[in-house]
Formats: sequence, structure tokens, C-alpha cells
Amino acid sequence: MKALRNYVDKIKPHFKEGGKLHAFHSVFDGLETFLFVPNTTSKTGVHIHDAIDSKRIMSIVVISLMPALLFGMYNVGYQHFTFANVPATFWQMFGYGFLSILPKIIVSYAVGLGIEFVVAQWKKEEIQEGFLVSGMLIPMIVPVECPLWILGVATAFAVIFAKEVFGGTGMNIFNVALVTRAFLFFAYPAQMSGDSVWVGAKSIFGFGENIDGLTAATALGEAATAATPTGYPAFSIDMVTGLIPGSIGETSMIAIGIGAIILLWTGIASWKIMLSVFVGGAFMGWIFNIAGPDTAIAHMPWYEQLCLGGFAFGAVFMATDPVTASRTKNGKFIYGFLIGALAIIIRVLNPGYPEGMMLAILFMNIFAPLIDYCFMQSNINMRTKRALKANK
Repeated sequence: MKALRNYVDKIKPHFKEGGKLHAFHSVFDGLETFLFVPNTTSKTGVHIHDAIDSKRIMSIVVISLMPALLFGMYNVGYQHFTFANVPATFWQMFGYGFLSILPKIIVSYAVGLGIEFVVAQWKKEEIQEGFLVSGMLIPMIVPVECPLWILGVATAFAVIFAKEVFGGTGMNIFNVALVTRAFLFFAYPAQMSGDSVWVGAKSIFGFGENIDGLTAATALGEAATAATPTGYPAFSIDMVTGLIPGSIGETSMIAIGIGAIILLWTGIASWKIMLSVFVGGAFMGWIFNIAGPDTAIAHMPWYEQLCLGGFAFGAVFMATDPVTASRTKNGKFIYGFLIGALAIIIRVLNPGYPEGMMLAILFMNIFAPLIDYCFMQSNINMRTKRALKANK
């Protein structure tokens, strides 16, 4: 590590003002601060000095995503070989999933970081680190058969119009990864819905089989299209382990739970938001079980609602985004509860869109500042009244 530090210090003058590579100062600064904690300190005023910074926070979030990502790689291969009715070893399944997902990760980071590098150079600012997380989230919330060029277009749209136009990292009001998914869903619905996008149907470098006419509905898709109120899939352990068709990183409750433990243990995510999302979803699912419409998805048990689709993934990794979520203590409870409730409402009352988590979070992103304002104004009014009483 010391040798790397010495090498970075040696080439650093080339990227400073007057150096021959000054035009790439933002790129160098972004890489240096990613590798090493900045050693600069403030000279005046009162400040808190800490070794943690936003890059370290984003790195922890990426680490928390690893269990869901690795399981998603295995599940992609598992679903492929299962529907192909071909026996395969663990490594064959994992290898197929790895080769299916890796290009999506590369495209996501190449497009997103490329745009951020260009904007940073143009504005002569430091490269922001927010896309370290978004770049990993985006491949995990799309179907395995999503074309790479479509993923690239959607990523570019989200980074430019949901992030950079608002001022960059920390200024965006919408979750960038969810804007990417929303763009994909509304611009290219055939690649984001239906029964032919959830299981890989092509052989990749000798892994897997070419399967013609493959269709594999998700559990939510089956419930949304069921002809009878009892036509929803029966609850099974696979819904917890994640061995079911679905978006790459969203199927395993166990893997997502491990990520949640990491986020909560490190203090990165808010337990108030995370818990209230599940409470809101369970409550609304229970309400629909009692007095909902006569459809299968409304009669689906509330606990099954929480296990399927992107509900758990959204509650752990999306709703807790510190930039777009509520920040007041009590506001977090309201914000999370409404996300969980809205997700189930959208699922049940809009059968054409059984996955409601994306729209629920994006909708509440809009109202997060209003929720915080109401609680802050309430606190101000209470303190004002106390001050008036004390002065009497």
C-alpha cells in the first residue's frame, strides 16, 4: 500500500494546475480519494474530523449488495438450466449467471461513470461518488434478458436527467437507479415485462443451452393474471431463498437480509425507514386480504406480498437512500410506511403493473421534503409556544 501511495504522489504533480495532464484532474482526484482517505484538514472554524467519507459509505453499500448480487448470478444459471431441463453443477449455474450479469455491470458503470467524468471535467469539479452504488443497483433490478444497448440508454437518461440537471450527487430528488428502471419500463415495456424476459434463453460461451420459445412468469405475474381469486402461487421456501424467476438481485430474502444487517450494523441505513416499509406493506396487504377486490393478487397473503417482487430489495436498498428519503426522526416512519402501503395498493389495484415498489418509492421521493418540512415546522411551533410561556 505504501508503494502505491508513493506512486500516486509521484504522478500527482502532472494533474495539478500547469501539469501536462491537468485536463484530467477530476479523474485523478476521484481515483486518489477512492484509494486513500484524503489527508487535508480544515484550517478555521469548528469541524468534526473523521476517517469516513461519502466514498467509504458508498463502498459499504456496494459490499452490502454483494450477497444479493452473487446469489442473483447463481439463480440466473439455476433458472436457465431448470427450464432447459438440463442437469448442471453449481459452478456451471454460477458461471452462466456471471457471464450473463457481468456485461450489464460493465455497461452500467461505463455509461454512468463516463457521463460523470465528462460533467466533472466540464464543470471543473471533483468527481462525485454517488454512482458507485447506482451503477451496481441498476443491473440488479432489471430482467436477465434486458438488452445491453437499452440498459445503456436508460442509464444515460437517468444520470443526466435525474441527477446531473439537479446538480449532481446529493442534489437529486429521485433515486437514480429507480429512474433507470422507470425509463426502461415505460420506454421499452416488452423488455421489462411479460413471461419471456426473466430466464436466460441463450448459451453463453459454452455455458447453457439455446432454448426456443421459453416463457417463465414471475410469481407476481401469475397472481396478477390469475383467472380465480385463489389463483396466486402457494407460498414456498423458494420465495425466501430466492430460487424463483425475477429481477437479478431481487429474489432472495436471505441475501437481502444479509445486506440489511450490514447496512444497519454500520449505521449507513435507517432502521426506521426499513422497518416502517415492511410494516406499511404488511398492513395494507392485510387490509386487502380482509376487504380487497375479488382478485388473486388481493387475496395473496400479506407475508407473501413482502417476499415477492422487488419489495424487500426496495425497502432495504432503495427506500433508505439518504439523499432522496426523509431525514427527520419521525418523518422517516411516515415516509417508509407510505412507501410500503403504496406499493401494495399499486400492485392490487393496477393489475397491469403488479410490481408497485418502484412507483411507490419514486412517488414518495417527491413528498419526502414536504414530510420533513411538516415535522420541522411542528417542532418550531412547539418551541415557540414554550418560549412564549416561559416569558410570561
